[in-house]
Amino acid sequence: MNDRDWLHTDVGGADADTITVRGRNLATELMGTVTFTELTFLLVQGRAPTPQETVLLDAVLVSLAEHGLTPTVLAARLTHTGAPESLQGAVAAGLLGAGSVFLGVVEDTAGFLDGVLEGAGEAGVEQAAADAVRARIEAGKRIPGLGHPVHKAGDPRTERIYAIAREQGLEGPHLRALELVAAAHRKATRKTLPINGAGVAGAALADLGFPARIVRGMALLARTAGLVAHLDEEMARGLGMALFRDVERGARY
Repeated sequence: MNDRDWLHTDVGGADADTITVRGRNLATELMGTVTFTELTFLLVQGRAPTPQETVLLDAVLVSLAEHGLTPTVLAARLTHTGAPESLQGAVAAGLLGAGSVFLGVVEDTAGFLDGVLEGAGEAGVEQAAADAVRARIEAGKRIPGLGHPVHKAGDPRTERIYAIAREQGLEGPHLRALELVAAAHRKATRKTLPINGAGVAGAALADLGFPARIVRGMALLARTAGLVAHLDEEMARGLGMALFRDVERGARY
């Protein structure tokens, strides 16, 4: 065995004449033939998606692309204010804030639902959901995928993702488990927290076969488009400096 056999990738490569992605010629087989959504699926999962999987993944990516002047967007805009020569730095700043409160919930939800499904056993998913919810409540932790600071009565993305998943025959165990989690939380707390867009996206991505460890990457990919749009607007009609001045005037030491 060659001591450098470990040094390889199955994702892609290039030589003087060709670029190969997952065994396919980029120029002759992929460009002009597949959408970016299909390419994303192929890159990560190593196979082409079905037409139904493409529709659902595309809907999920669209749902996560933009959500207004969120903290991550403000971080990107303010970074551009301080370093207008570094577009990539501003985009990176916007992505770095994707965590347990904003955007990173997609990963947290997928992982949480994995645990629910793995713990189902003979008692069933409904009981496993109730047990998982109770454990989180007793530990003083939030339930990933539930509640939203803006969409308090219901996230408009949630119903649409469920509808598309059903239309495409892809409402899988994670999406069904998320509904059971919401019901278990409602029963345990007497409070109704809606399933949020990040949560339903995480469940849909898990049902599409993306492991929880990479689900946040899909959200970052989608949100990059929104950040680029905000940064283009910032360059044309900046609000970063005005925001900084407003904070500076109002701050007290």
